[in-house]
Amino acid sequence: MNALQNPLALIGRILIAWLFIPAGWGKLGAGFAGTAGYIASKGLPMPEAGAALAIVVELGAGLMVLLGFKTRWAALALALFTLASAIFFHNFWAVPEAQQMMQKLMFNKNIAITGGLLILAAFGAGAFSLDGRKR
Repeated sequence: MNALQNPLALIGRILIAWLFIPAGWGKLGAGFAGTAGYIASKGLPMPEAGAALAIVVELGAGLMVLLGFKTRWAALALALFTLASAIFFHNFWAVPEAQQMMQKLMFNKNIAITGGLLILAAFGAGAFSLDGRKR
């Protein structure tokens, strides 16, 4: 095992959580209606349920990744969520030309994050985690 593996896994988990935890937190309270409205604007069914699911996944699974608790499952949930977000909310192929470059950038970012999350799901949180303490 590389001496940097566990510290880098910890830093990686912190940086991934940096994206999801504030996003989930921001959807609570006043942000909930805006999130549900945005989901509805994309033509998706049950926008309030979708907003609630987004909060649970981003905040709940984000905290789990941060702490390294059931990390593989949390990372897998975040990967599926991020992939779905790319497809439904950053569909650059279906927006006006003026928006395509930004939406393609966001789509590609989400695809890359999904890849990183799948690696985390495959290899786990490392020793500096709650999962690592159980071993």
